[in-house]
Amino acid sequence: MPIAKKIDTRFARFSLRVGRSRIDRWGVFAEERIPRGRMVIEYTGERVTRLQACRRFLKALRRRGPKRLYICGLNRRWDIDGAVGGSGAEIINHSCDPNLRTRRVRGRAHYFSCRQILRGEELTVDYHYAPESPRVRCRCGSAKCRGTINRK
Repeated sequence: MPIAKKIDTRFARFSLRVGRSRIDRWGVFAEERIPRGRMVIEYTGERVTRLQACRRFLKALRRRGPKRLYICGLNRRWDIDGAVGGSGAEIINHSCDPNLRTRRVRGRAHYFSCRQILRGEELTVDYHYAPESPRVRCRCGSAKCRGTINRK
């Protein structure tokens, strides 16, 4: 099951729902049309230092079974762990041709629509994993898929 079974409406500007995804397990879907250039949802969770986030990453690598992390980088010092107090934005899946982009302003991360998003469409964002990070295969299915979640 996803970390959050539903979207925390305090942080979403549009009606969204969590459902089964063709990309990976669970995803977030628009329940209404979302115009281009609008703030859709804030990525919330526990604010942790980059060092704490790295420790959580290493701990996840040592675990057996699926290794799911919900870390969103804010700046060189701080990250947000969406697994702890997340708004539901942590369930948004990666795509190489996303319909959302991340804006970081004053220590907060928001997802904005890159284009119009239709009702029923899955919300996606480019995770931009670092090229030197372990390679993670992409399953977005986009015609623009680069084969990996990592930046090239």
